[in-house]
This record gives sequence, C-alpha cells and structure tokens, in this order.
Amino acid sequence: MQAVITAVGPDNRGLADPIIHFVTGRGANIAEIQMYDHDEECLFAMLLRIELAAEHLPAVRDAMRDIGRTKKLSIRVWSPEERANCPRLAICTTLRPEPPLALLRAIRDGQVRAEAAAMIGNRPACRSIAEQFGVAWHDIGDTDGIPDEARLVAICDEQQIDYIVLARYMRILPAASCWKYAGGRIINLHHGLLPSFPGMRPYHDAYSARMLTYGATCHFIVPDLDAGNQIIYQSTFTVPPGTKLDEVMRLGQEDNEPRCLVEGVRRVVSREVQLHFHRVVARPH
Repeated sequence: MQAVITAVGPDNRGLADPIIHFVTGRGANIAEIQMYDHDEECLFAMLLRIELAAEHLPAVRDAMRDIGRTKKLSIRVWSPEERANCPRLAICTTLRPEPPLALLRAIRDGQVRAEAAAMIGNRPACRSIAEQFGVAWHDIGDTDGIPDEARLVAICDEQQIDYIVLARYMRILPAASCWKYAGGRIINLHHGLLPSFPGMRPYHDAYSARMLTYGATCHFIVPDLDAGNQIIYQSTFTVPPGTKLDEVMRLGQEDNEPRCLVEGVRRVVSREVQLHFHRVVARPH
C-alpha cells in the first residue's frame, strides 16, 4: 500500500536518517522523497512517499511517533488507501457560500464519494451551511479574520482528515502547515485561470486584459511554489463583448467556481489523479 510521511520541525542534523532507515528496514520502497530546510526560519521539512506491506503500517506509525518525540519533529503518517472508499474532508471557508454549498450537495447526492467531517472558517459567513448539512463547524478566526493556524492543523489531526479543501478560503496557509499536510492533501479553489491570472483579483485582471473567457482553477497546494503543474481541473465560461465586470463576477462566483471545485475534488477523492514530485499525474490502475 502507499503511505505518505511528513516531518516538520526545528532544523538540525540527522533528522531524516532515522525515518528513512526505519521504513527501508521494514522493506518499504521509496517512491518519492523531498527535503527542505528554510534557513531564515530554521525549519526542516520532509516528505516521504513509500510503498509497503499493509501489515507494517501500524509499526511505522508507532516508530514515527517515537522518532518525533526524540527529534522534536511533528510527524504524520497517512495512507490514501485506508479510507479510499470514503475519505474525510475538512472544508475551509471565508465568505463565499457557493463553493462549499456545491461541494456538500455533491457529497449528499453521491457525486463526490467523501465525508465532510468538518467545516473550518476564519469568518462565520458559512456557518449556517455547515448547520444545514449537519457538519461540525469550527470558527478559527479572530475579529479581524486572522486564523489560528495551529488550531486548524489540530482540528484536522483530531478529525483524521484525509484532504483539506480550501473552498475560497481567502488566507494563505503558512509553509509549516502546508508541509504537515503535503503530498497532495490540500486542494485549493482559485477564482481565476492559472497561471495567467494569479493573485487576489483575477476577475479584475482578466477584465482589464479585455478577456472574454474567464475561469477557475482547482489545484493542489505545494509549499514554496506557485500553482503550475499542480492543476487538477479548470473550468471556463465565455461572455459577450461589453459584459459588465459585475455580471462576469456573478457568473463566475455563482456557477463556474462551484462546478470547478466539485469536479476537482471528485477527481482527487476518486483517486483518478495524484500529486507526484509537484506534478499532477494520472494514477495508474
């Protein structure tokens, strides 16, 4: 079976060796390894994707827990195969209700085979949607909408979340949080076509460029890299010349963005695609 190990903590010597030696000693095959040290933050981060016999996974988890305590690392061991038929999602929101609503409807209707285990917001705007679908709501933002990043990670750990879905969650996750759930576990909806229109105002930028075709992008979050080869799915819509910006944004926000998110999440939870060395690839069957 496939498993992903992530390790994050203060930079030091000899952090990767005990992890690698243990899993290879259990007969695991290393399919992917990435290591980073952020000198300015004194932060060490590692991702290890391995193939191993399923019966060895509990021992790997126990060993990683011990190594984490010894080396002062935050280590997570996750396998997409443990809950492959119904992975657990954390849906993160800020203000726009349409994307999370569409995703919850798709889950309810069986279009997306997953469980919405938690909704997390840095603003309370989408709380009523969570209550409507009986999903536990967690408000992690202060009065200015600044999120408690440690609490977001803690909720995902406690709820055994498989995938974090940023459904127009308008905050940038810090690098450490991204690394803790690295390996294709964080899915983001961007309200513009990447790579052409990044940033916070892609509708405005595309309108200024006199575009007639607009779109949205569902992509994996990768620490320290802009979305490029991490694109899972893109959807577009075309407007007649002279269409006002307000109408373009209405069409995008109310229809195109929700459709893009649902299809992107469906592809991931159905395991049609996966992230491998920062590239989205078709999963072999």
